[in-house]
Amino acid sequence: MSTYLIGDIHGCYDELIALLEQVQFNPREDSLWLTGDLVARGPASLEVLRYVKSLGDSARIVLGNHDLHLLAVFAGISRNKPKDRLTPLLEAPDADELINWLRRQPLLQVDREKKLVMAHAGITPQWDLATAERCARDVEAVLCSDSYPFFLDAMYGDLPNHWSEALTGLARLRFISNAFTRMRYCFPNGQLDMYSKEAPENAPSPLKPWFAIPGPVSQEYSIAFGHWASLEGKGTPEGIYGLDTGCCWGGNLTCLRWEDKRYFVQPSNRRLDLGDEEEAAAS
Repeated sequence: MSTYLIGDIHGCYDELIALLEQVQFNPREDSLWLTGDLVARGPASLEVLRYVKSLGDSARIVLGNHDLHLLAVFAGISRNKPKDRLTPLLEAPDADELINWLRRQPLLQVDREKKLVMAHAGITPQWDLATAERCARDVEAVLCSDSYPFFLDAMYGDLPNHWSEALTGLARLRFISNAFTRMRYCFPNGQLDMYSKEAPENAPSPLKPWFAIPGPVSQEYSIAFGHWASLEGKGTPEGIYGLDTGCCWGGNLTCLRWEDKRYFVQPSNRRLDLGDEEEAAAS
C-alpha cells in the first residue's frame, strides 16, 4: 500500500490519469492525497471531479481557492470567467451531485501516524494543530449547511489578516478560508499578507513565505501544500512539500510517494500564449 500526494490538477485530467498510470496507482490498495484546486484553467474540470469522486475513500482531498470559487459560481454569487473553462462542468447533468460532493470536502487533512498534514495553501504559523483543525471544521460546517451561499458571498476579501480567537462570524470564516486556500507570505508575527506574489527572493521586506516562519505545526508534522506554482516545488525547508508545479500553465503535474519520498512528474499537454505565461509567473 502506497500513499501518493499530487499537486494542483486544475482540470488537467489526461495528465492526472497518465501520472497515476506511471505510478501504478491501485485505488483498492493505495491512497491518493490531492492538494486542492481540482478545477479551473485546464480543459477537463468535469472529468477530474467525476474521477476523483469515483475513488471514494481512496482519495483524500482539500479544497483550494479555485474550488471555492467554483462553488460561488454555481451558487450565482461570482462570475463564470471564460479563462476558467468551467462551463462544461456547470452545464453537466450531474453538476448538482458533483458540487454537493465538492462542498462537503475538507480544508485540512491530518494523518497522525504519518505525522503529515495537508492544506491547499499551507498552515499559518499562528496556529497549532488543534487550532487549525478547529478552524477547518468551522468553515467545513458552514459549507455543508444550507446557508453556505452566505459564506461564499462574504469570503472574498483580504481582511482580517491577523488571527485572534476573538474573531467571530463571517470575519473569522474569511480569515480561515484565506489562510487555508490563499496564503503565501506572512509578516514575522505571522500576520497574513494577501497581496505579494513575487518569488521569495524578490519579496519585499519584512515578508517571508509562511513556511519560512517557524510554527507549532511544522515543528511536529510534515506539511504538504499546493497553490504556489511559481515555486516550482523548490525552496522549501525539510519536511515542507510544495507540490503545485504548474501543470495548467505548461509545467508538470507532480506526485510524491510518501513512503520513500520519491517524486514522479507528468509533463503538461498544454501550450501557453503570452497572456497565460504572464499569469503563470504571478501564480
